[in-house]
Amino acid sequence: MALFSKNKNVIGIDIGVDSVKMVELAKQQGKPALITYGIAEDSVDIVRDKSAESTAKLVHIIKQIITEARISGKSVIAALPTFSVFSSILSLPMMPKKDLAQAVRWEAKKFVPMPLEEMILDWKLLKSLDVLKQEREQTATKSDSETKDNSGMVDDENNKNQDKTSEKQPKADHLRVLITAAPKNLVSRYVDVIKSAGLELSSLETEAFAVTRSIIGNQKGSVMIVDIGSVTTDIIIIEDGIPILNRSIDVGGKTLTNAIAQSLHIDIARAEQFKRDIGVNLNGGSAIPRVMKQTLQPILQEITYSHNLYLSQTNQPVEKIVLTGGSALLPAMDQFLAETTNINTYIGDPWTRIGYKDELKPVLDEVGSRLPVAIGLALRPLD
Repeated sequence: MALFSKNKNVIGIDIGVDSVKMVELAKQQGKPALITYGIAEDSVDIVRDKSAESTAKLVHIIKQIITEARISGKSVIAALPTFSVFSSILSLPMMPKKDLAQAVRWEAKKFVPMPLEEMILDWKLLKSLDVLKQEREQTATKSDSETKDNSGMVDDENNKNQDKTSEKQPKADHLRVLITAAPKNLVSRYVDVIKSAGLELSSLETEAFAVTRSIIGNQKGSVMIVDIGSVTTDIIIIEDGIPILNRSIDVGGKTLTNAIAQSLHIDIARAEQFKRDIGVNLNGGSAIPRVMKQTLQPILQEITYSHNLYLSQTNQPVEKIVLTGGSALLPAMDQFLAETTNINTYIGDPWTRIGYKDELKPVLDEVGSRLPVAIGLALRPLD
């Protein structure tokens, strides 16, 4: 459904294994605004299926969304699936900026599992662990100082001295670099599909960066996003707005539905309805939440592993979990994760920075958990 009309619109397209999601945004009165969106419950595995038939089917699906959603823009930003992109953090000695690109490429050869000649390599400088630690200590000290000041226990002179201390900039003793590498042949397939659909691919980025942009924005601190899709669950740890750890597991909403169907000997449609009506809520005494909790165990194990890995690397815990994806709104899912991980868990809202008509809120709240990647992609040039 077309909501507004505006030139220079930006389209974010999220090509999943079993669905394609598209969101069109434009800047209106200085703020990103929703133009239209579309979801097709059909897709092909663009990563693994390289056949001409699959490519033609995907092009047809995209064209169908364009027509039915009345998408008017041409400029597209697309996302590469988390499981198809390699990422790692390198630790390098301090060096002049002019030498950094060559050093990153040389070091990346040790970690990227394919020849670099077959990959598109990108990298981004991160804050060193020493800098992060000192900044967090200063933030905590400043917060304590403000609390004491509010209770009349710290005088103005002490506050001034504290301000001077917090203004000191910590120095890094090494360089911390996030690298991402994507296969060139996969990128070429994306280019061909978008072009064949009559659109213009302006850029590609990973799902992790897109979902971080829409769900987290510029929030500081360490946050974990748990994105439960239909087939896979992505676990992303974000540090000061940058996704630095990405993991993917082959358990998703369909896995839950199939487990319920097999356990109760019912068809898929009925199992899907039970899943959405009852969720992980044990209050009703149903067997369904118990089946779901058992099926969710691999996701919980992956969350624990990712958290422990980040903790071992940085000595900093994750401050909260933000839940998104098609299964984010299942009854009691957020409570279940909070209780089992002992980390505060919230449901993410990708529409926070997007303008839209008030009467659309109920519909957008319902579909929003499925669209964070597409929204984040379209937001990229509008931020």
